[in-house]
Amino acid sequence: MKYIARPAAVLLLEDGTVYHGKAIGAIGTATGEICFNTAMTGYQETFTDPSYFGQILVMNNVHIGNYGVHEEEVESDGIQIAGLICKSFSESPSRIKSHGSLQDYFTKQNKVGISDVDTRAIVRHIRSKGAMNAIISSEILDIAELKEKLKAVPSMAGLELSSVVSTKKPYFMGSPDAKFKVSVVDFGVKKNILRCMVERNIYVKVFPYNASFEDLVEWQPDGFFLSNGPGDPGAMGFTKPLIRKMMDSGIPLFGICLGHQLIAETCGIKTYKMHHGHRGINHPVKNLLTGKSEITSQNHGFAVSEEDTRNAKDVEITHINLNDQTIEGLRLKNKDVFCVQYHPESSAGPHDSRYLFDDFVNLMEKARIAAKKISA
Repeated sequence: MKYIARPAAVLLLEDGTVYHGKAIGAIGTATGEICFNTAMTGYQETFTDPSYFGQILVMNNVHIGNYGVHEEEVESDGIQIAGLICKSFSESPSRIKSHGSLQDYFTKQNKVGISDVDTRAIVRHIRSKGAMNAIISSEILDIAELKEKLKAVPSMAGLELSSVVSTKKPYFMGSPDAKFKVSVVDFGVKKNILRCMVERNIYVKVFPYNASFEDLVEWQPDGFFLSNGPGDPGAMGFTKPLIRKMMDSGIPLFGICLGHQLIAETCGIKTYKMHHGHRGINHPVKNLLTGKSEITSQNHGFAVSEEDTRNAKDVEITHINLNDQTIEGLRLKNKDVFCVQYHPESSAGPHDSRYLFDDFVNLMEKARIAAKKISA
């Protein structure tokens, strides 16, 4: 194993807290909202998740980079996090199938990070004080200068970011001969969501975040899907007319994460900024329809209002978080519309929740049978 002397780096939080460590990745400066992830594995999938766009990420697991990177273990076309914070950073991957080191991966994509800091203390601080903006730098070590730069960083609350990470033009995935077709609205979709659909005999067409309803139905889909993505759902009121038309179309609609929040907003259910969010692959959720519990993959800093949800007469709560009782799933009582706050595609794991894709397929199958009976 080779050891590389790395330059000094500093992490400054919005409340003035300072941590000193060593530089990882590119030499530079990164800003964003600080958050933490409790997963013990799957760091590459996490770093490439578009929902993390604009965020500086603390990894709870001590060792990061030890198994390198692999070209197939990505959720988008590149690293989405603004910056990385970890305790122990490995420049030399030990996995035989690795395609390179995490250090080279970050350097090539000009991503900044800091290691050799007390991540346990940082996570405890975030859990106590809440989410806040932060700055990492390996080129500027003067705290006063960093404080001035940090003042210019906007709050995540009120930010619309899907337009930054969404595809610019439609594209396809799967076989044209598949049994079902689904129109996907890309607010920052993870690749494994699309893979899970393709595995279930679905041909997907992925549309930009601002696609019109006419664009989506022209393809004659069997289902609609609203993807995950970054930013504040409350700043995306422009999606409500589109989603309302989807709901009223009679075509099954499925939403994940940001898609879940946008469906809730369209139903008159407000969303709110969480104290420090849910991020990791070990969050317990209970399915209220079956009584079963599942371990889930999560990544969100906003949630839907429990009070508004319980007051919405046509909406049923289907899943709750067993850690804090927040709303994790909804369905409409009189329409083929359902959504979950967490990530059933679960890359890098676990796979407890992938049945939700099967539920989506079953809804499309039932809708197709019903349409045939009407036409007959």
